[in-house]
Amino acid sequence: MIIVGIVAVCVVLAVLAFFVPKLSRHPERGTQRTLGLGSRAGSKAPGALGRAFSKPFRSSSKAVGRSGSAGRRARWRMPF
Repeated sequence: MIIVGIVAVCVVLAVLAFFVPKLSRHPERGTQRTLGLGSRAGSKAPGALGRAFSKPFRSSSKAVGRSGSAGRRARWRMPF
């Protein structure tokens, strides 16, 4: 269920970044900030368990950043 949510957020951010690139920065940063909180909370667990708990949040944050930048990059490559 969480995976579907992250995929949906990435798709929405990519579309938002394509149509309104400047307005897409705020939702992208807010999503990354929220995922960063989860990553920091998960890393409080000791040892390998902490790395395992924080990894999904880190990879989701990277995916959100990549989808937003891909939408903006595609927008600027359009011929019109």
